[in-house]
Amino acid sequence: MSSLCSCRSCGSARLHPFLDLGLQPLANNLLRPGDPFDQEPRFPLIVAVCQDCWLVQITETVPPVTLFEEYLYFSSFSDAMLRHAKAAVEHHIPECELDAGSFVVEIASNDGYLLKNFVAADIPCLGVEPARNIAVVAEQAGVPTFCGFFGERTAGQLRAEHGPADLILGNNVFAHAPDINDFIAGMAVLLKEDGRVVVEFPYLGNFIDHLEFDTVYHEHVFYFSVTALRPAFERHGLEIFDAEKVDIHGGSLRLSAGRAGRHAVAPRLTALVEDENAARMTTLPYYENFARRVEVLKTRLQELLGKLKEEGKTIAAYGASAKGSTLLNYFGIGRETLDFVVDRSTYKQGRLTPGTHLSIEAPEKLLERRPDFTLLLTWNFAAEILRQQEAYTEAGGRFIIPLPEPRIV
Repeated sequence: MSSLCSCRSCGSARLHPFLDLGLQPLANNLLRPGDPFDQEPRFPLIVAVCQDCWLVQITETVPPVTLFEEYLYFSSFSDAMLRHAKAAVEHHIPECELDAGSFVVEIASNDGYLLKNFVAADIPCLGVEPARNIAVVAEQAGVPTFCGFFGERTAGQLRAEHGPADLILGNNVFAHAPDINDFIAGMAVLLKEDGRVVVEFPYLGNFIDHLEFDTVYHEHVFYFSVTALRPAFERHGLEIFDAEKVDIHGGSLRLSAGRAGRHAVAPRLTALVEDENAARMTTLPYYENFARRVEVLKTRLQELLGKLKEEGKTIAAYGASAKGSTLLNYFGIGRETLDFVVDRSTYKQGRLTPGTHLSIEAPEKLLERRPDFTLLLTWNFAAEILRQQEAYTEAGGRFIIPLPEPRIV
C-alpha cells in the first residue's frame, strides 16, 4: 500500500482531501467462518481532489493484485447488468459498423456477460480479465479471454498477437486502474487509427448530487468528470468526442474517445462540460459541502435504525456489495443492528461481510426468517430487487433505501 503525494493524472502536488471514511477493510474481501477477524487488513479510505486538473481520487493505493487476483463479483448474477450489456452491444454494432472482419476488446470483461453478445453475433472479440477464477468462467462460456492486467505493455502484446481493435470497451474498470496514464496509453496503443474507445463509469455529478459516498472503496481509485478526463486523454493523443448519461449504477457516463480529429464532437459533450462549469466542479466548496451532507446522512440513518431496534423490530440487509461494506463500516452498523445479509451470488453465500462479519445467506432467507425491515445496500438495483422480493413485501416486510435520504418502501 502507498499513500498519494501527487495527482495520479497530472502530477500536481495540490491535492485537497475532503472526505475521510476512516480505516476500512477491503470491500470485496469476504471472510470465511473461522477466519481470524483480528488479522483482517484495513486501510485508510480518504478522498481528495486535485486543484489543478480537478480529478477526484482516493489517497491510498492498494496493489491491484491484492484486490483483483481472486474476485467474487460476477456480473451475470444481475439481470439489470445483463440487459444493460445486451442493449449496449446492440447499440455498438451498428454505430461502429462492426462485422466478422472487426475486432472488439473489453477490458475487465468479468465472466463474459457482455462479450457473449458479440460472440453470438459472430464478431471476433477478446476479454482482458485479471481475476483468474472469473476468466476461467468466461472461457467456459465460450468467450475468449486473456488473463492479466491491462496497460501499455499488455496492449502492445495484444496488438502484436491479434492486431488493432476497432472498438475497445471498458465498463466499470477505468476508475479501478491506479495508473491512469498507463491505462489510457494502453488503449492508444491497441486502438485502430479510426477506432473507438468506449468506457462507462459512475459519474462524478451523480456521485455528488445523489450522495453516493458508499461507492468509495479501495477498488474505486477515481471519480470522474469530463473536465478532469479531457487533459488525461489528450496527453496520449486521444480526444473525447461524446459522453452519454446512462442510468446504470446510480448514474453513469458512457464516454467515447478516438484519435484526435477522427470523430466529430457531439453537442451533448459540449453541453455536459458547460453543466459541470455551472455546477462549480472546479471549486473546493462543491466537494466540502458533499462531505457535510454525508455526515448528516450518517446521523439520520443511525437514528432511524436505532428507533426501529428500540421498537423491537428485526432488521436484515440485502446485498453483500462493496458499497454496502463502505456504508456499514463507516456508519458503524453491524451485528448489534443487523441479523444477517442476503445476496443472490452463490459465490458470496456462506461467507462473512468485511469488517462487520455478518453471515451472508441466500435471498430466500428473507421470506423464511421474515425480518421486519431489510436495509437495501445495493440501492442501485432497487427496482430489480423489489420485483424479485414481492413475496417478502407481500408478507409484510419493508425495505429501507439508505440514500440520498433514508426512506422506507
